[in-house]
Amino acid sequence: MRTIRAEEITKAVSELVLSACSDLGEDVENALLRALETERDPNGRDVLGQLVENLRLARAAGRPCCQDTGITVVFADVGQDVHIEGGNLYEAVENGVRTAYTEGCLRKSVLHPLTRKNTGDNTPPVLHVEIVPGNRLTLHVAPKGFGSENASALAMLTPSDGIGGIERFVVDTVARSGAFACPPLVVGVGIGGTMEKAALIAKRQLLRDIGTPAADPDAAALEARLLERINALGIGPMGLGGDTTALAVHAGLYPTHIAGLPVAVNVQCHAARHKRVTL
Repeated sequence: MRTIRAEEITKAVSELVLSACSDLGEDVENALLRALETERDPNGRDVLGQLVENLRLARAAGRPCCQDTGITVVFADVGQDVHIEGGNLYEAVENGVRTAYTEGCLRKSVLHPLTRKNTGDNTPPVLHVEIVPGNRLTLHVAPKGFGSENASALAMLTPSDGIGGIERFVVDTVARSGAFACPPLVVGVGIGGTMEKAALIAKRQLLRDIGTPAADPDAAALEARLLERINALGIGPMGLGGDTTALAVHAGLYPTHIAGLPVAVNVQCHAARHKRVTL
């Protein structure tokens, strides 16, 4: 059994939130630069150039790359031999989010869904916990803006819809609101399981480094086809037209029931914020 103190988790989450908001990863920057090399539309190239410049300015200044600093989504992979001392995991993560958004002067966007009263400190976060082998704790932190979250969708397809139905649903979802989700996008796709499992798989795909193919060859082939079809829509960077509507499609699979074919699409804007640490 290995002990991790709650304050270590709080400190790690706070640092990850601040870093994710101001320092987009190399995977994002490299994907934008690759798109800049291949984009044929003048407006598209201009927008991509501005996005790269904004990314670098935010990183240098330690300031958020986008005014929407999102609702904080945290995936905690907790080793079964980890003991948390001095508090519980949920409180530790929430305290880390609270510290980051208040002391870091990040925009606080979280509120009661009915009264619309702001909580004042961007808590609570959305925390997904998975128990894994070992004695380590891995925290994945992803502040999620709602321009892209609102473009996401879930469908309970039938087995007869098949792969063609999956592709139509994903492409149609992007086509309906892709221009409002601040493209170029990263499109997370979850296929299989149950309704909630498909959505969780789709969300988790956004943690992958941009453009990293799925390990499953069928999923990887689907990703490539979907990326080609989405970019053929011509929505382009920031919806102004061009070849680059999406930087990547990341698909995850899970076995499902013989009578079902759940499919979830979680759309991510070009500010694909995700940071990770293992304690």
